[in-house]
Amino acid sequence: MKTVFPATYSTLCPDALSSFLSEKYPLEKVQCKLLVRGVGDTYLVETADDRFILRVYRSSHRSLSQIKEEVALLLALKAAAVSVSWPIPDVSGEIIQLLDAVEGERCAVLFSYAPGHAVRLPNEDQLRLLGSEMARFHNISSTVNLGKARWAFNIDSMFVHPLQMLKTAFADNPEDYAWLQQAAKAAIQKLSLVNGLSMGYCHFDFLPKNMHFGENTITLFDFDFMGYGWLANDLASFWQYLMLEVYTKRMTQEAADKQYHVLLEAYREHRPLSKEELEVVPYLAVGWWLFYMGFHTTHDQFHAFTQPGQLKLFAGLLKHFATYWA
Repeated sequence: MKTVFPATYSTLCPDALSSFLSEKYPLEKVQCKLLVRGVGDTYLVETADDRFILRVYRSSHRSLSQIKEEVALLLALKAAAVSVSWPIPDVSGEIIQLLDAVEGERCAVLFSYAPGHAVRLPNEDQLRLLGSEMARFHNISSTVNLGKARWAFNIDSMFVHPLQMLKTAFADNPEDYAWLQQAAKAAIQKLSLVNGLSMGYCHFDFLPKNMHFGENTITLFDFDFMGYGWLANDLASFWQYLMLEVYTKRMTQEAADKQYHVLLEAYREHRPLSKEELEVVPYLAVGWWLFYMGFHTTHDQFHAFTQPGQLKLFAGLLKHFATYWA
């Protein structure tokens, strides 16, 4: 008797997904193309007159309850006219599709396509669009209550737990690991002394790859890492991107400071920022990287990122961030 060999992860056939979407949605001449294979597989869906994005989640990465909270946030943002890629219901009103894959049940969601394109270094007009939309997003994400399924961004998840996960990876580099421990301790102390930081659901990955710019438009997407925590984390994610450009000498410090200032000015037009929130951004940037470095240890896609040479490069980057600490 022939049986299917068990798998922990499979790549779903684009042709089969095309047929599935044709049955579930009022779409004709559907063509699917795999764009990205990773923590969630992303497909481009094209019809005769429109485009969409299909996200097929890995069950080891996202549970059904977690996906429901992502969907709920995006629908709340769409209702408030925040410019995001939103989830689309099928003909029966269902948004989350359940697919029987080799490894077990997987969830899939069809999203609207974000018009425009990614820009590695946004210009001033684009930065104003980003600052404004980030603030408008926070105005909603700070007021909605979605549940407790998503992870929380706090001292434990951003500093303490990642270092525990990384201990083995740094076995041959105790000096950098000791520095990371001291840096985390300093950041934790700084955050413990600051009161009144705004809380809400964070995107936690506001990098240029996760936004498309059109002519006088911006669309935010890829909320896969959303969670509840300090809203300044979203500023920190973009700030660290600018500092990475400085660190790799692709941008001058003067240009990075100017870009960050333009972003903050646009943000303040829609939402206030306290002095304390701005002060903790460089500290949160270190926690942002520690969080993702810890996550790298849990996922096969990021094996290369947990090798000694790469970890040493990451440690050097975080040491650079720490030079901005007050």
